Amino acid sequence: MRTAFCILIFLLSTIGQAASYDVDSAYRRLDEAIRQSPQFVQKKQDKIGQLISMLATSSDNTMRFQLSHQLYEQYLAFVNDSAIYYLEQCINIAKAIDNQALEGKVRAELAFQCSNTGMYDEALFTLDSIKPALLERDGLGAYYKACNHVYGEMAFYTRFEPLRERYRKKAADYEQLLYEVLDSTDLRLFQRQEMTWMDKGDLDKSLAINDKWMENVTHGSHAYALTTFYRYLEFKQRNDTTQMMYWLTESAVSDVRNAVMDQGSMWELANLLMAQGNIDRAYKYISFASDCATHFGTRLRFWQLSPILSAIDNKYRDYHEQEKQRTRIFMIILGLLTVVLALLLYNAIRQHKRLSIAHAQVHEKNELLTTLNAQLSSLNEQLSTVNNYLSESNSVKEEYVGHFMRLCSMYVDKIDNFRKRVNKMVKNRDYDELYQLTRGQEFREKELDDLYASFDTAFLHLFPDFVEEFNALLRPEERITIDEKDRLNTSIRIFALIRLGIDDSSKIADFLHYSVNTIYNYRAKIKNGALHDRDTFEQRVKDIGNLPLKH
Repeated sequence: MRTAFCILIFLLSTIGQAASYDVDSAYRRLDEAIRQSPQFVQKKQDKIGQLISMLATSSDNTMRFQLSHQLYEQYLAFVNDSAIYYLEQCINIAKAIDNQALEGKVRAELAFQCSNTGMYDEALFTLDSIKPALLERDGLGAYYKACNHVYGEMAFYTRFEPLRERYRKKAADYEQLLYEVLDSTDLRLFQRQEMTWMDKGDLDKSLAINDKWMENVTHGSHAYALTTFYRYLEFKQRNDTTQMMYWLTESAVSDVRNAVMDQGSMWELANLLMAQGNIDRAYKYISFASDCATHFGTRLRFWQLSPILSAIDNKYRDYHEQEKQRTRIFMIILGLLTVVLALLLYNAIRQHKRLSIAHAQVHEKNELLTTLNAQLSSLNEQLSTVNNYLSESNSVKEEYVGHFMRLCSMYVDKIDNFRKRVNKMVKNRDYDELYQLTRGQEFREKELDDLYASFDTAFLHLFPDFVEEFNALLRPEERITIDEKDRLNTSIRIFALIRLGIDDSSKIADFLHYSVNTIYNYRAKIKNGALHDRDTFEQRVKDIGNLPLKH
């Protein structure tokens, strides 16, 4: 009796735990958060807009410093360049009020931001400009944290073993110094202590630290996302797949709801889902993480995402090859069925000849056979049409994949050449020339123009009659004339993206570097000129170039 009671208690506790860590439910929360992402981003931008307005009307340096630092905190994981800009503004204000301790603290934060985004030379240069003796306790904490981080990152990424050991030693020394200045309630202390116990393999103590950490953060906050990510690492080492996936998804949900663009949890989750064979969900999450990385704007994140993007692309190719194989098998089966049907028809004709005396019944069967033949012919015609459409669709996908790979290769070369040029300027200390090189918009505008030209050429190659068919959907007075034969204007380019299946205005705005409202206005203006029902205009645009199916 006692044994049966113990078994019952164990089963109830197991069921309760499974209900607490429902991974599928966590995925649904993440999907919903991604769907609402534009709203979270808008909320973040509204907050930033309020701070910028307050900063523009403030003349007091102390208040300007506080507002600039708040803007840095808002941009910290949102837009890297803006975060660095407002840190630099804080440094200028600290200089203006002659507060060297405050200036040093902000420089330490700038060094950490640089190292966190792969700019290790800039981080070391900034750290060298700090005089630790002038820093206060919180400034020393920021300085030691930045030193520990940059040397830890350099140790992780270097391929030269003597340097790796040297960087590890420096990172460990600064970590010890960081412990000495942190308050016992500082959240960074929980993070460092947990990592220390995890590195030593004492998972019970590290999880206990994480439990305390969880008690000191607000559920759903950015700090909660970091805490749950470390909790994921705990259960990953324990090989507890359910809890590790649950906490990693929780971390990703919090990041999305806080409009965090410096994603870590999302692409880690995509990587794990790909390994588990959940390709569709992995592709969805890695695409979102890639969009966030574009918004955040650092080369390091693109470098980290590239292997996962490549792996998922390979998985997709394998998946489509399997689909083709299944289609071939289906065609073979359909051919066999056609042969069987032909034999049945042949047998029916023989029976018809033998039953010539039942003239009325023969007449009925002839009509039935005529109907069946017509249906079979229609089915064969539709099947041929579907095959042609599938062939065309696959050709379009292959064309775009090839074009995308060439474009990626070209931009890798351009980025590498730019890196070499900047590296040479830094090495030669040509800072003025470097400043002039990076301050203007000409480089960005030229690259955007090249990108759009490449897109236009590829699109018109795949859909050479798109402009004519698009204008045919508009009233004569609303039709659009393009100035150059192989170039699209903004209005047609928007609907070219819609033809390719990109109908989210925020994604179109990201690609074309317009605001979402501008894209809405373009779409509304064009639809107002539709020849027929404006509500079905975009669907008719998506059907341009499709093969019609007969019913």
